[in-house]
Amino acid sequence: MTYVDGFIVAVPKANLDAYLEMATAAGNVWKEYGALSYVECVADDVPYGELTSFPRAVMASDDETVIFSFITYPSREVRDAVNAKVMADPRLAPDKWKMPFDGKRMIYGGFKSILEM
Repeated sequence: MTYVDGFIVAVPKANLDAYLEMATAAGNVWKEYGALSYVECVADDVPYGELTSFPRAVMASDDETVIFSFITYPSREVRDAVNAKVMADPRLAPDKWKMPFDGKRMIYGGFKSILEM
């Protein structure tokens, strides 16, 4: 079963083009090193919940939208090897990109698949 890295971030609506440019570059690098897929999704039907919700989770303001992203790999071992290469790749060095979102509010983690249909 595949292994998945998932991410949720709040991106200022004015920065969506810059975010997409950075995500496209990152996706190309991840795929080059062995990721099976790299997907970026922008909120379309994401209500602000009374207790929990995607916007609440990342403290999104009215001028921001929520991005849900995921990267798939054949296994956790491949994911760990790919991520080590990605983090060392100069094309994604922190000084190369002006972050189009507040990274302190990013939620991320790795997940083992338990059902794939």
